[in-house]
Amino acid sequence: LPAGLSQWFPALEVLDVSGTGLAELGAELLALPRLHTLLAKNNRLGGPGSLPKGLGQAPLGRSLRVLNLSGNRFAEVPPALLGLRGLQSLSLGGNRLHGIPPDIQELRSLEFLYLGGNFITAIPPELANLPSLSYLVLCDNKIQSIPPQLAQLHSLRSLSLHNNLLTYLPREILNLVHLEELSLRGNPLVVRFVRDLTYNPPSLQELAGRTIKTRNVPYAPSDLPENLVRYLSLASNCPNPKCGGVYFDSCVRQIKFVDFCGKYRLPLMHYLCSPECSSPCSSASQSSTSQSESDSEDEASVAARRMQKVLLG
Repeated sequence: LPAGLSQWFPALEVLDVSGTGLAELGAELLALPRLHTLLAKNNRLGGPGSLPKGLGQAPLGRSLRVLNLSGNRFAEVPPALLGLRGLQSLSLGGNRLHGIPPDIQELRSLEFLYLGGNFITAIPPELANLPSLSYLVLCDNKIQSIPPQLAQLHSLRSLSLHNNLLTYLPREILNLVHLEELSLRGNPLVVRFVRDLTYNPPSLQELAGRTIKTRNVPYAPSDLPENLVRYLSLASNCPNPKCGGVYFDSCVRQIKFVDFCGKYRLPLMHYLCSPECSSPCSSASQSSTSQSESDSEDEASVAARRMQKVLLG
């Protein structure tokens, strides 16, 4: 960076030096008291001295809100960043990180954290101590499990975990009351989810209730047992316009699975509303293929195959 930067642009608020081949960010940055956004993507940062010393104590350390260092060569989260207490957005995707330091919890103002495309194998429980974190991106890593403490991230709205090594989700994830989007494709647990669709078909009560609702079979409360009437009142329509099905699990909160084309909401960790529920962007050829398959396979197997195409393909 040029010397005298702070003298030339004392009121500078946004600086983008992405793709310039920088191997270090000079001390000139420290004296920019109004800089709130620094973009330094796709450079050669990551070696000793890549970041200026005293970053957390300088005026920049108090003003900076957005920092993007994706596409560089950092093997660890630079300790200097952990002093940026006002930082709201941090991106370190596409680096060479192998872990997340427990001291990440010091970034108490953090709302957006992007660590996708690294070599991270574990999530420290301390990550749950970020009270304002709303968007957490950990895709394309080597993460094998999710610590149940993540349920303490009560502000979390979007969680991206696709293309990792997850075999299960902790039940505590249901406590993420504001979670709206969840991405899971490319994990072993997706294969298990599809298998469960095959071997755990809906109950007879659900099948009967689904038929009554989808075919608009008329009935009066006096025609059916009270418990069945109550069960039918719990029916929720599938938001997929090409499905038209219903599901009956009103106690399991819906979360938007962003792996699905169209980002449709589905009951988390539970059965889908209908074996016929598939992505609305499915091609006509896929539909005809599935129809021919149904001649030789039972309905549950066809459902699993269709869902596998949506989740994995």
